Amino acid sequence: MRAIQPKMAKPENLMIQVTVILAMCWPSSSAQAVGAIPPSTLCIPRERDALLVFKAGLTDPDNLLTSWQGQDCCQWDGVQCSNQTGHVVKLDSYSLIGVGADQPMGTIGGEVSSALLELRHLEELTFAENNLTGSLPDQLGLLSNLTVIDFNNNRLSGEIPSSIGALTKLTDLRLGFNNLNGTITESHFGKLANLRYLELSGNSVAMVFQESWVAPFKLQVADLKSCRLGPKFPRWLKSQDSIITLDISNASIADSIPEWFWTTFSRTRNLVLATNKIIGMLPTKLFQEMEAETVDLGDNLLVGPIPKLPRKLRSLDLSRNNLSGPLPSDIGAPLLTTLILFKNSLSGTIPHYFCHLENLVFVDLSANQLHGEFPVCEEQLEADGSTSNGNNSSYIIMLNLNSNRLSGELPIFLRKCQNLTFLDLGYNQFSGMLPTWIGEKLPSLSFLSLRSNLFYGHIPQQLTQMKSLQYLDLACNNMSGTIPRSLADFIAMAVAPQRDGPLSDIVGYDNAIGDADVVSYTDSSLVVMKGQQLEFTHGIMYMVNFDLSCNSLTGHIPEEIGKLPALKNLNLSWNHLSGVIPDNIGEVHSLESLDLSHNEFGGEIPGSIAVLTSLVYLNLSYNNLTGRIPSGNQLQTLNDQPSIYIGNPGLCGPPSLQKLFRTWFNATYSKREQRYR
Repeated sequence: MRAIQPKMAKPENLMIQVTVILAMCWPSSSAQAVGAIPPSTLCIPRERDALLVFKAGLTDPDNLLTSWQGQDCCQWDGVQCSNQTGHVVKLDSYSLIGVGADQPMGTIGGEVSSALLELRHLEELTFAENNLTGSLPDQLGLLSNLTVIDFNNNRLSGEIPSSIGALTKLTDLRLGFNNLNGTITESHFGKLANLRYLELSGNSVAMVFQESWVAPFKLQVADLKSCRLGPKFPRWLKSQDSIITLDISNASIADSIPEWFWTTFSRTRNLVLATNKIIGMLPTKLFQEMEAETVDLGDNLLVGPIPKLPRKLRSLDLSRNNLSGPLPSDIGAPLLTTLILFKNSLSGTIPHYFCHLENLVFVDLSANQLHGEFPVCEEQLEADGSTSNGNNSSYIIMLNLNSNRLSGELPIFLRKCQNLTFLDLGYNQFSGMLPTWIGEKLPSLSFLSLRSNLFYGHIPQQLTQMKSLQYLDLACNNMSGTIPRSLADFIAMAVAPQRDGPLSDIVGYDNAIGDADVVSYTDSSLVVMKGQQLEFTHGIMYMVNFDLSCNSLTGHIPEEIGKLPALKNLNLSWNHLSGVIPDNIGEVHSLESLDLSHNEFGGEIPGSIAVLTSLVYLNLSYNNLTGRIPSGNQLQTLNDQPSIYIGNPGLCGPPSLQKLFRTWFNATYSKREQRYR
């Protein structure tokens, strides 16, 4: 039998088959895979030249643009071309850094050259978080294919060109945190029907529209912090019912919130209207029915009671208003993590539902008129007083109840708060002895202020078990006994605090508005330092403080004080302390303020005080000190020198106390005479 021979394809058909197979096996090209584009279609020469002109006007200290050379600009870092035409379609400075790269952002400087207008096919222009200066090109609107303009966080100045109003494809306009100024009118947005993200925060621009103007877009994010939108409430927002995040804080609004606001933004997740002069009351029903997760109306002129909160709410800031009445009997927000209500006129007691807010992290009710005892959360404690498995308060990081009229013993629920970092109960009427568990159950505490209360008894030795404690203020109570000798166990007072230390989560943080777990918040605390009461905000995270003044303490200053070199403020005044000032006081080399006045210290002033080069305030008055007053360059620079040493008749030597007293007496009474003339 004859074998069947395979049928041979014709030569021309074979060529077609090979071509098809090769085409199927060859990797497809993309805008990123520009190497697959035939050389004849790569990098339009005039666009390459435009990029080189742009580069020539930039400063690049970290050499992020070193790849911008050679003929093929489509291979340059941060440049993306179309795989069909070779035209540049994207400039992105973020890709110059790359994920996990060591180079910091913000290194490319210089000006935005008008040469970029040659990139007529450009779709995305992103040079955020750099040091670009100068103004944006006036004819930026000629780049008709632009969908994204992102120059957030630069140092651009001048006005925003009105030509951007012609960019019909634009979806993202991000120019926040520059030095832009001028006025934005309807012409800037005339044809921007596709705009979804508008970020202009941190500039000095005024947005002036006709009251009847209806925006052509439906924004999802309107980040307009510090833009001038007022004084009337901006009516153009009425049509923006698709917004997820709205920030019109510090926008010069001096008006009441219209009723349509609560319905238009009923589904908005993040509402920030802080630092305006908004008047009126919060609506009861409309506010409760919102779906918001973050609401910040702090620093306004709101009055009336706080209504029941939206059920999905996680973060609420109503601080610095004129709100009054008791806290709502039913808070209505079981997911609440952040409750910031300080500096209002809220009264009444703290409701029992605080025991059931399992997710609370940040609570600030300071500077109100709250009274009574903190509720006892019985169901969270075992019969023997230990914590139960249902530890509802374990998430709390910050609790500030300063400047109210709260009473009773130290709230027992604090035993469950092992993550507590910041506790301020100062200027209240709390009483009782400090419990020994305060050092055992609060291992994360970095800031503790119980100032100006009615606590009494000895300072528990267990207090020094707080390894993270860098700020301790027990001043103006009825504490007695001696200062614990285990001071050296305060190891956080031995090392200078870092920027990313425990308190960095509490003070000065400014989270993204879209983060529903927290709101932007800067805590402030009163510190008696340098002879006066000072208010610290951001600086509190760097303050290392030890203040036991205005008590009834006896005994000596432990020599272990020298093992706390990071201390900035040491105040032991107005006690009954005796003995000598430790010779090693000079080892506390970070001291800026030292107040040992109104005690019973004797002996000589240690010469090591003269080596405290950071010292700007010293008060040793009204003790029993003897001998010569030490001299040193730093001591000679201190102000009010007579008052430093007065009331120590045994002191001698320069400066002459009699002469200094006369100078101080004459200056003091001369000022009083001038005041009453």
